Amino acid sequence: MTRSFLLSTSLFAVVALQPLTALAQPAPTLSGQKPLVVAHRGASGYLPEHTLEGYKLAIEQGADFIEPDLVSTKDGVLIVRHEPMLSGTTDVAARPEFANRKITRKVDGIDTADWFANDFTLAEIKTLKAKQAFADRDQSHNGKYAIPTFQEVIDLAKAESARTGRTIGIYPETKHPTYHAALGLAFEDKLLDMLKAAGWTEKTSPVFIQSFETANLKYLRGKTQLRLVQLVDGDGVDKDGKVTLEAPFDRPYDFAVLGDKRTFQDMLSPEGLKEIATYADGVGPWKPYLMGAKQTIGADGKPQDLNGDGAIDERDRTLIAPTSVVKDAHAVGLLVHSWTFRSEPKRLASTYKGDAGAEYKAFFALGIDGLFSDFPDQAVKARNAQ
Repeated sequence: MTRSFLLSTSLFAVVALQPLTALAQPAPTLSGQKPLVVAHRGASGYLPEHTLEGYKLAIEQGADFIEPDLVSTKDGVLIVRHEPMLSGTTDVAARPEFANRKITRKVDGIDTADWFANDFTLAEIKTLKAKQAFADRDQSHNGKYAIPTFQEVIDLAKAESARTGRTIGIYPETKHPTYHAALGLAFEDKLLDMLKAAGWTEKTSPVFIQSFETANLKYLRGKTQLRLVQLVDGDGVDKDGKVTLEAPFDRPYDFAVLGDKRTFQDMLSPEGLKEIATYADGVGPWKPYLMGAKQTIGADGKPQDLNGDGAIDERDRTLIAPTSVVKDAHAVGLLVHSWTFRSEPKRLASTYKGDAGAEYKAFFALGIDGLFSDFPDQAVKARNAQ
């Protein structure tokens, strides 16, 4: 795996060795403005993801943008779910009338057994209720909220903008474009038509469209001036804090279909970023690509339990030097929006000492132009403290 170039050792000293309070002054963003806070699937740390209620809460918490992930129903309606698979975020598995809808399909080349949105009409989807996707988060709102359509999210953003007097943007992700196209459910044109009907067609419109694939972004570039963002994924993080690459998270799936051997890591090289800049306005790297955290390996060759809680997790990792991805992206005019920031202490590197605000400030100091958070209120609070 190719390694990202490192920033100067002086920056490493600032980020990794000095007290985290020293990170209070962020490096300049590409625009010189404060970084955006994007509500990741809504205020998903508090309420079930991709619900109107979760989006409303995120707006109340000060998020600049709300993120609807888009998939298609059988009858071609865009609904908001993280994946075409429904069991992780809805009560479909407990609904006996849909028991026979469970099926195995290939998603990005992987056999996946589940209930798929594309096998349901919108009317059927509307009988389902959302649930919290993370077992360790509050489950008390399960079964209360409906699955929204993309149009309902657009309407919400407009209504809340009018109510609050500030512009609430939307940041839709086109989920699994190759998968949807193979089913005859490609929705890029429909997406643009809906955004046009909302009055959003210009680069200055409060919209970003994102994708982990490249071909659909290039197609969209030929049809719209709306801002586009190339997402960059990875499989995991090794003991040294570097992103690992395993299928299907090693490269855009359209690359895999075409036999293109380039990886997500390659896309973040200076050359890869130059290519992204020919069709996108920004890049959305998983946050370890910007600054990772390593394990401490003991004499026995095993990772050490730094906090002595009997478990090995993020709390047992320490920050390593940031990479040059932000600097390299800015050099070719690309915005950098990183993801996903989660505030539970067990999801924070030991360097942050359980303080989610310290993590936000550390990444703001790198000069990122925005971030996706499950806890928008905490991201906004950290940003405002800069």
